Amino acid sequence: MQNLSERNKKILYAIVQSYINNPDPVGSRVVTKRYSLGFSPATIRNIMADLEEMGFLIQPHTSAGRVPTDLGYRFYVDSLEDESVHQSNMEVLHDLYRKLEALRNNIDMFLGEATKSMSMLSHYLGVAMSPASDLTTLKKIDLLKYTAGKIAAVLFTDEGLIKNRVITIDADLSQKDLARIAGYLNSEFAGYSLDEIRMKVLRQMSREKVRCDHLLSRAMQICRDALSFPYGDLFVSGLSGVLDLPDFHDLKKIRELSRAIEDKHMIIKLLDELSESEGVQVIIGSENASDEMKRFSVVASACRQGDRPIGVVGIIGPTRMNYARAIYIVENTAKFITQMLEGR
Repeated sequence: MQNLSERNKKILYAIVQSYINNPDPVGSRVVTKRYSLGFSPATIRNIMADLEEMGFLIQPHTSAGRVPTDLGYRFYVDSLEDESVHQSNMEVLHDLYRKLEALRNNIDMFLGEATKSMSMLSHYLGVAMSPASDLTTLKKIDLLKYTAGKIAAVLFTDEGLIKNRVITIDADLSQKDLARIAGYLNSEFAGYSLDEIRMKVLRQMSREKVRCDHLLSRAMQICRDALSFPYGDLFVSGLSGVLDLPDFHDLKKIRELSRAIEDKHMIIKLLDELSESEGVQVIIGSENASDEMKRFSVVASACRQGDRPIGVVGIIGPTRMNYARAIYIVENTAKFITQMLEGR
């Protein structure tokens, strides 16, 4: 990033903060009135012109003020300090976390509620991805008759998490058959990671004896389908609230956000890449690799159990995001989940 003088930094910070608070182009008079920087309007205008030339600001219309570019937002985020968010917010977070603790043993329900909480607090999209299968070890699997042609698989892991999946089958198996299949799978695969189980299942399915034993063959197919998630599951909450923001009065932006959500693999891939990172990561607009995400920002953090990443939580919103609040919410949610898991 280009070197900026202290006064340029102060004025750029003020412009970005002002635009985040109110989505109107920022002029020199606004900066003068809202911030006691000690500079004349003429000096501020000259500095704003310099910042525009350096790529930190743009002027939407000739007679309008300036708005931040992605580079301007990046400067702002890198300049944020912890004190920028009042500690009073922590009490609100703790109230929500106490409600979440009741769901701590069901990772799907827990992360679903966590995304709702993050969305409610930030007014952006709350997103979360559960642990990837190669980091999850099977303790037990239960199979329950659900409806005609469908069964519910409930996976209990050594990490104390529960995952649920509804599977479609091409035969009407009784609950007694399902209990026998579950018993066999537990005796064969308990203690293995889900990735290891998938590999063992594929090997067994290729053997002739599996084709000859009808129930064993069904067991292998059910186990394969129950574990068919190479990445963790994705949870998204808060789309209706985001669309109420002034940033989404543009139908093109709404379509872009809708496509990004529908293409879950794109968001999963992004969160998976961030799962190995330490601390809160902020990706702003054009910094996103995906074209669909280049008009949005992502604030995310990995959750850990010991040294292992076991999921990711985050917020997706417009580039005109309240970054200080989003970082605060994501950072503390990730810390809460990590502490909860370590305290099992």
